[in-house]
Amino acid sequence: MPQLEIVDLKAAYEKLVVLEKINLNVEKGEIVSLIGPSGSGKSTLLRVLIGLLPPVAGRVRLDENDIDYANKATLRMLRDRIAIVFQQYNLFQNMTVLQNVTIAPTKVKGRPVAEVTEEAKELLSKVGLADKFNAYPDELSGGQQQRVAIARALALRPEILLLDEVTSALDPELVNEVLDSIRLLAAEGMTMFIVSHEMGFVREVSSRVAFMSDGLIVEIGSPKVVFDAPTIERTKDFVGKILRH
Repeated sequence: MPQLEIVDLKAAYEKLVVLEKINLNVEKGEIVSLIGPSGSGKSTLLRVLIGLLPPVAGRVRLDENDIDYANKATLRMLRDRIAIVFQQYNLFQNMTVLQNVTIAPTKVKGRPVAEVTEEAKELLSKVGLADKFNAYPDELSGGQQQRVAIARALALRPEILLLDEVTSALDPELVNEVLDSIRLLAAEGMTMFIVSHEMGFVREVSSRVAFMSDGLIVEIGSPKVVFDAPTIERTKDFVGKILRH
């Protein structure tokens, strides 16, 4: 049974169709990476899944239950189970690293402060920030701030993690420290959707890679198939260009 099913999904910004006929099943523990040119719909698909852009047609099912994106209670349930990390860190600048990670589980979910604090410290240690609990965001590098954002998402105990270009705003030397944190989550069996231009990383961690263009999934398969033996001309053209650079 797929953990997540996407069936004939369509999304639009007013009259501009940005996703169409998206069909994708994701098994628990799978890592599906979305690649493709800018404007192809990769980030939009993540926004639809988390409920930031309601679909205009099709359906999304989580553990065989249809998600009603117009229902606020269903949306809250969805966001208990799926978390997203954006390109921008969006940390609270007036809060310490530890406070940034604990605020949502304690204030939104009402969990005990002591329990959440202990869990937050473990998560921050996991992403290599055990010495930064009491630091403020402006005292951290971009890579460190992005790792705080990942720990903050994990503090919500999601079953599925969406990662939207989480390294694209970073200086090149900071990219690997964020990717190492994602590698750790992958090794632990976290189901993930990853939008990334880091093609070596995508090839390394992905169960499957979906190439998107013009709001469509053009081709999907194992990293080896998509990068080394794509069957669709549009995929061949894209992969050929990126692998030459």
